[in-house]
Amino acid sequence: MGLFKKNVSKAVANNFVSKAEFQTSMVLQGRILSELNRVKKSKNIQDYEFKVFSQNGEDGIIQFLVNNLNINNKTFVEFGVETYIEANTKFLLLNNGWSGLIIDGNKDAMNSISMSDLHWKYDLKSVGAFITKDNINEIIESNGIQGEIGLLSVDIDGNDYWIFENIHCISPQILIMEYNSIFGDTHKITVPYDENFVRGNKHFSHLYYGASIAALCDIASKKGYDLIGSNSFGNNLFFVRHDCNKLGIKLSPREAYVKSNFKESRDQNGVLSFLSHQDGLKLIENETVVNIEDNRFYKIGDLFGA
Repeated sequence: MGLFKKNVSKAVANNFVSKAEFQTSMVLQGRILSELNRVKKSKNIQDYEFKVFSQNGEDGIIQFLVNNLNINNKTFVEFGVETYIEANTKFLLLNNGWSGLIIDGNKDAMNSISMSDLHWKYDLKSVGAFITKDNINEIIESNGIQGEIGLLSVDIDGNDYWIFENIHCISPQILIMEYNSIFGDTHKITVPYDENFVRGNKHFSHLYYGASIAALCDIASKKGYDLIGSNSFGNNLFFVRHDCNKLGIKLSPREAYVKSNFKESRDQNGVLSFLSHQDGLKLIENETVVNIEDNRFYKIGDLFGA
């Protein structure tokens, strides 16, 4: 799949095939991989990974889930999609015929999508808005979405915990949330809520953001969700609402946790510095996180001995 995509990408760059033909080819390849996944019997969701439009292997995991769950409302909501070139819901839109809403703070990107063929060929709405815990329900409801939906994907590199905690207008059967692997698998911690949170502005390293796997599992469990695993990249968690979870999978944070191998730290000039987990924690040791169990603030260095 990776070699095929690389070769077709070169063909697009050299004008041998159009972007539309490239997109169609990728959808067909993904459809084949989805069918091949149907014969697998694994309960490890990483075994179903493949990438079409997702950042990593999320497309394959999502297809595994929609093929094995009774989805009542084939509607999605995804926020933090940037330009929607890479997204968790794009393959659902193009391959499965789902409808949905995407939201991002980049208003120009969202306006561009609203004028693209994705808007008129498919049932897709795009909204350019900076998401806060106070406006998220209004944004979703004002676009005609409420109650039970098929999937919600949360990835805003910051207030993810607080935004999800405050969503009450929808009840997704499948939930995907980004976690910060550097925070480990034990502490139930998140960055404090700041409605103006921007990852690169908060700390030059880009390592201070989001919430730990334990914190996200805690709030998801309170809302009725079972953790079924992490992607192998170590940044996205997958949950299924308990009342429709017939997969026989329910994991603890420690069982699902993946220590990410990617090194995305930056120096003060914005250049990638490729720090390990431990060195990354040392860099942000004086930053503050909230422990959601006791609602107290802690320095990262005090929690991890960085």
